[in-house]
Formats: sequence, structure tokens, C-alpha cells
Amino acid sequence: MATKENIIYALDADSLAKATPYIEALAPYVGMFKVGLELITSQGAPTVIHHIHRLGGQIFFDGKFDDIPNTVGRASRIVSSMGVKMFNVHASCGVDSIKAAADNKGNSLLLVVTVLTSTSDEESQRIFGSPAHEKVIQFAQNAKAAGADGIICSPQELELLAQLPELRDLLKVTPGVRPEWAEANDQKRILTPAQAMKMGATHLVIGRPISNPPRGIGNPVDAAKKILEEIINC
Repeated sequence: MATKENIIYALDADSLAKATPYIEALAPYVGMFKVGLELITSQGAPTVIHHIHRLGGQIFFDGKFDDIPNTVGRASRIVSSMGVKMFNVHASCGVDSIKAAADNKGNSLLLVVTVLTSTSDEESQRIFGSPAHEKVIQFAQNAKAAGADGIICSPQELELLAQLPELRDLLKVTPGVRPEWAEANDQKRILTPAQAMKMGATHLVIGRPISNPPRGIGNPVDAAKKILEEIINC
């Protein structure tokens, strides 16, 4: 049965002053806070992590490490030592770098970013030489082989991934999730929270539909409750 642990709130802010009201209000209704490059760069990772932990939140550290194995391994050891629940590397760094992260993940869960949800098939073809769904499968297989706990992918790839028995035990964390009442914004490959959960998502990353819901939905807490109700009843 789905619970608040399945919801990761994307904490898209450039200061702790702006982020704190959302952390305090939403901690009872979401399982984790995704801390991305904007907040990490402006405030510093240790400061951000300590602050969220002090307010009772768990952290998905969205640093997208993408470098040589030695660098990725060292960065992974540092971030896992700070007690984050999840962190990620990008699949394009290669199997050896993913394995270096897996060897240094400590008690944290390691996720591998496949193809960004803002990337269309045409753009994926230009970047990777293959459409998005093909690269997602290849990157997921690499993640599994290297010892990662899960992947980050568009919800639209979930059905394909479910057809591969060797990948079924991977966590599947899905951005690009939009309730029917929310705008798509810059996401291209999207589904509703209920659709994504039915297709095998283990965690949903949701930002703007919670932080800036339509007037008829209410405030961020109302939006988070509505999304939680949707996935519980799906």
C-alpha cells in the first residue's frame, strides 16, 4: 500500500530561508526532500543536509555525480557519510564510476539517472544516438550490473522496464509526474501519480504541483494530501 514514503518533494529553492517553510509544513506528508543543484550550490551541502535533518526531514541528494571513478567514489563516500537517504550519479559516467559509487554508498541508497524527463526522443537521439526508451533500458541494465539500488526514469518507461525480470527489483524513482489538475511545465514524458504507481514506480518526485498548486486545490499541504490520497486509492 502506498504511503507518504513514496512521495519525494522537490525542494527547488535558492536559500534555506525560502526552503524552510516548505520543509516544516510538508515533513508530515512526504517521505523525502529532494535537494538539487540550486540549493546545494547556494548554501553548501553540509549546511543544507544538517538543516533538513534538524527539521525532521529525510534527504534525496540530487547531485547527479558524473565524473571519473575515483572522483565519483570519493564524492559518494562523503555524501553518504552525511546521512542522506538517497543520492544519485548519472548513467553517462559509465559502469566503472557507478560501481565506485556503489562501493562507497554506505547506508545510503544509490540511484542512477537515466534520461532526463525534459529530454524528448529527438533530443535523446542527438545526445545518445538512440531514442529515450532504448537508452533508459541500457542505462538501467548498467546500473543493475554495477550494484546500484535503483534508477531515475520517466514514468513512461516503467512498463518497458517491468517486462525485464532482471530489473524488477530496482527502485524506480520517477520525476515527470503531474496530477491531472497540474500544468506539465517543462516536463515532456509525464504521467499522473496514480498511473505511475500502477506501472511500477516506487517513488514519485513532485515539485511545482505541490509548491504552486492551482487556486482551486489550496496550499502546498492541501496539494500533498491530495496526491497522497490519489496514490493510496489507485
